[in-house]
Amino acid sequence: MDYHILQNNRLFMGMNMEEIHTALDVLCAKCKTYEKGNTILHAGDQTDCVCIVISGSVTIENNDMWGNRTILNIIDANDFFAETYAILKEETMMVDAVANEQSQIMFLRIGSLFRSDFEPQLWSNKLVRNLLMISANKNLMLSRRSFHISPKTARGRIMAYLNSVAVKKHSRTFDIPFDRQQMADYLNLERTALSKELGRMKQEQMIDFRKNHFKILPADIERVCTLPAEDQKLKFQYRNKFKKRSIIVPKQEHNIDDENNLC
Repeated sequence: MDYHILQNNRLFMGMNMEEIHTALDVLCAKCKTYEKGNTILHAGDQTDCVCIVISGSVTIENNDMWGNRTILNIIDANDFFAETYAILKEETMMVDAVANEQSQIMFLRIGSLFRSDFEPQLWSNKLVRNLLMISANKNLMLSRRSFHISPKTARGRIMAYLNSVAVKKHSRTFDIPFDRQQMADYLNLERTALSKELGRMKQEQMIDFRKNHFKILPADIERVCTLPAEDQKLKFQYRNKFKKRSIIVPKQEHNIDDENNLC
């Protein structure tokens, strides 16, 4: 493989090729290819390796004893996973890592960096610093998911998730990384309930979509007033995140700040 692609990986940020090669040597780098649906790491396993996705993508999911599946994250090419378990190598994994497509994975034994007999070097200091920054970002991502699934209604969860993607992309039009089943699992919804609610929202001209391509349509005050109170609040958040505009109601003019009074 071409190791130069690792220079663009967040784990090796600020490291030159010589330092990267040293890290791969010391951390016993190994690559393995997995077909779609193959499990890379199982819940209940212990590992001292961080897994870098060289190509393909990986789903991080929780499968309980009753057959319920919850998607926690999608790891794309040039990203990595299992770093927390690799550092705390005596901790048992609570999730499965499954190949989302044919994927090549590199395993790095970073647990050795935290042994008492390991002598820190410049490259290892950079690697540990990068791990700290990345772990902080991943904690932020998990807190976002908690926000996405906190609304009680299916519509509220869909709106919270689409809103966060739109804000991140700085656009009302965007692609999401999930198919319908994955989106349902991520939002802790049944697929049929998700599909029905998406259909209603499209019919009510709140959103438009085709497969994983979505567009948030401008809000209509008369339509917002018919939503449940929780969904009205989320809808107004959409408006505030993007463009404020005056709304004309027959015989009277209202600004967006007066919308709560209209409802």
